[in-house]
Amino acid sequence: MFTGIIETLGLIKEIRKEDENLHITVSSSITNELKIDQSVAHNGVCLTVVGIENDNYTVTAIKETIDKTNVGDWKTDDIINLERAMKLGDRLDGHIVQGHVDQIGICKSIENTDGSWRFTFNYDAALNNITIEKGSITVNGVSLTVVDSKVDEFSVAIIPYTFEHTNFKNFKIGTKINLEFDVIGKYVTKLHSLK
Repeated sequence: MFTGIIETLGLIKEIRKEDENLHITVSSSITNELKIDQSVAHNGVCLTVVGIENDNYTVTAIKETIDKTNVGDWKTDDIINLERAMKLGDRLDGHIVQGHVDQIGICKSIENTDGSWRFTFNYDAALNNITIEKGSITVNGVSLTVVDSKVDEFSVAIIPYTFEHTNFKNFKIGTKINLEFDVIGKYVTKLHSLK
């Protein structure tokens, strides 16, 4: 389980394809604290550390992960958001994040609002995921509060600290992002559909 509070940024050093899998090597300031078989969220995608060498570590993404996330669009020198799994007893500063991306969204607009930023994202409503105003959403692994909620889009407000310490600063209109919708909302939606 994760919290959506980004610890640090990682730099993709290498991407190697093997059959339908991608082996992704990342350089980060937390590499020396990682262990083989540890879970780390990469832009919100929970991936397992399979190798460590100096300041770099490697994770593997399988076809299902590649199909449902923006992992297939990653390139060498891309900057990604990183968060290690939560320790039992830690404060839950963000919200409950599983590291299981529900779908991809697209950045529709970026508005500078005199000291902060408002980002609006579109997503495919046919997949039955929902947002609610003042509810939680995870964008590229970042726990955020929904400002505006529509059937197939939502907005979030980004403070300067989040802008500088995540890859939000690299977003452009058209950027594909990973979305994990609030787990409680997903259960409520599922129960409602069973009626």
